[in-house]
Amino acid sequence: MIVDSHCHLDFPDFAAELDDVVARARAAGVGRMVTIGTRVRRSAQVQAIAERFEDVFCSVGTHPHNAAEEADVSLDELLRAADHPKVVAIGEAGLDYHYDTAPRDAQAASFRLHIEAARRTGLPLVIHARSADEDVATILEEESGKGAFGFVLHCFTAGPDLAHRAVALGGYVSFSGILTFKTGMPLREIAAELPADRLLVETDAPYLAPNPWRGKRNEPSYVVETARILAEARGLSVDEIATLTTQNFFRLFARAH
Repeated sequence: MIVDSHCHLDFPDFAAELDDVVARARAAGVGRMVTIGTRVRRSAQVQAIAERFEDVFCSVGTHPHNAAEEADVSLDELLRAADHPKVVAIGEAGLDYHYDTAPRDAQAASFRLHIEAARRTGLPLVIHARSADEDVATILEEESGKGAFGFVLHCFTAGPDLAHRAVALGGYVSFSGILTFKTGMPLREIAAELPADRLLVETDAPYLAPNPWRGKRNEPSYVVETARILAEARGLSVDEIATLTTQNFFRLFARAH
């Protein structure tokens, strides 16, 4: 079994053929999928998809791009959204200084709110971190000092410093199709040296399709190729990396059993 730790099955392009997308993932050996929430107030959309398929789960949260739009979301509202049997994670939340779609103070406030929700629920936090390595690491370290919480740095594109600081706090690091790109050598080097029990793979569908599908709409079945490249980087077989990342998935997303 290979698991897709992060995908956006609520993306409009998937709506007309969702059954086919999930069927192709199953045929490729993908055993579990987590479709990711980007707005707390649209949680019903991802929850409905998770309810529809036994092997699909979901998260609830506010993406940093939407932090200003949902600045008035309270902790209680987020906790209520998380109180659903197929919600296995909080987020995605975090910091994005590449696009800076929302003010940075709004992103940080939302990030900390989601950390508190993860702490309260015991669910892991799915973290979006782009061009904000130092601030993400600092917030994680500050908040970890207030009480433990699980988390994963999804679609990892940062440098080794953030990866190692996250792992030191007990976090996981998830690699997307970028790992397969010609420009992905720095990420392959990081993936090769991180502790084996902290690695995950994902699609981030419908974005970032791995080679040989680069430029096309991504979907969960393609995560098998990302897993193959991760195995190659670590000197393992595909079966070995599948076993490893599956074990890590269930350790982090405990509700997805």
